[in-house]
Amino acid sequence: MLKRCYKNTAEEISILGYGNMRLPKVSPDKQDIDYPEAQKLIDYAYAHGVNYYDTAYVYHDQKSETFVGHALQKYPRESYYIATKMPGWCVKTMEDVDRIFHEQLDRLQTDYIDFYLCHALSTENYKIYEQVDIYGYLKKKKEEGAIRHLGFSFHDKPEVLEQLLDKHEWDFVQIQLNYLDWEMQNAKRQYEILAERGIPCIVMEPVRGGALARLCEESVSILEEACPGKSPASWAIRYAASLPNVLTVLSGMSTMDQVVDNVATTADFQPLSEGERGTLDRALEAFRRNKTQPCTGCRYCMDCPSGVDIPLMFTLYNNYRITENKNGFINGYKEAGAKQAQNCIQCGQCAVHCPQSIEIPARMQEIAALAEELAK
Repeated sequence: MLKRCYKNTAEEISILGYGNMRLPKVSPDKQDIDYPEAQKLIDYAYAHGVNYYDTAYVYHDQKSETFVGHALQKYPRESYYIATKMPGWCVKTMEDVDRIFHEQLDRLQTDYIDFYLCHALSTENYKIYEQVDIYGYLKKKKEEGAIRHLGFSFHDKPEVLEQLLDKHEWDFVQIQLNYLDWEMQNAKRQYEILAERGIPCIVMEPVRGGALARLCEESVSILEEACPGKSPASWAIRYAASLPNVLTVLSGMSTMDQVVDNVATTADFQPLSEGERGTLDRALEAFRRNKTQPCTGCRYCMDCPSGVDIPLMFTLYNNYRITENKNGFINGYKEAGAKQAQNCIQCGQCAVHCPQSIEIPARMQEIAALAEELAK
């Protein structure tokens, strides 16, 4: 297993990290973890060199940390690294912070956390961290040795990332990075900011919640022709792991097939070549073309006499088709207000000017119907 050193220390972190958010469950409608099956996955990963295990207070309805503590107890504590997170949205007072932190130590059966994160920081979520001074508490725990490295996971724009980095001293940052979000959510700039500041980057969602493992037939064919027998997921893992400032790539593995495939990809790790990057670009273009509308955002269709923001509607639709994020689509559609697709009067004025020859009125009807369906 390829390992990278944390900064200039002797701490060697496996390039593949185990994300414990999607563990095998006893039943599909509950978050109870299937301990025997999940233990098998952890044991296989550990036996093949995976030494970084990521969890959080809220994963699996607060059951993930307890499982991780149980699963790793059979191994020497110094042989693996644990990462977990402080959920700011569960905090109202400093007493909450102290209670949660000590609950985490108890659940994980340890007296220190190797990589501790403020969970899912964003412009809104960070407010509670300032109001209660969560950072101050965690920094003290680091000074006491109960935390070895202090960082945060991030879900916002690059400019917000820079603001957070300016506020405090951070040891590492975890961002969502994959070959789809490299441009779509500007993960590229987020990664560059961390690299410029010498802050190690931990990658989450390298396979985009499984979306990049379930590519369209044309995309799969492109990748298979280039590297026969290699899974679409392996391309996504290699893409993230090929970036030099990435310390580890987290994968939320829920089946033995996934663990075996990811271990095989990182055990004999080969960074993407320039030719393979070109292959991946072609597969991504085919993926977008097969699942999305070919709107380029040129805005030749605008202004709409009914006030519909046509490029925005296509952006929301395309993001949903690619990511299958229902809440993201619903929330974006609601925020559009008077610019929603349902206000289209089918005049056809927009379609005449579309360089991509999209049948815009018909597509607006489909997007409005999708919004209505998902809202139910």
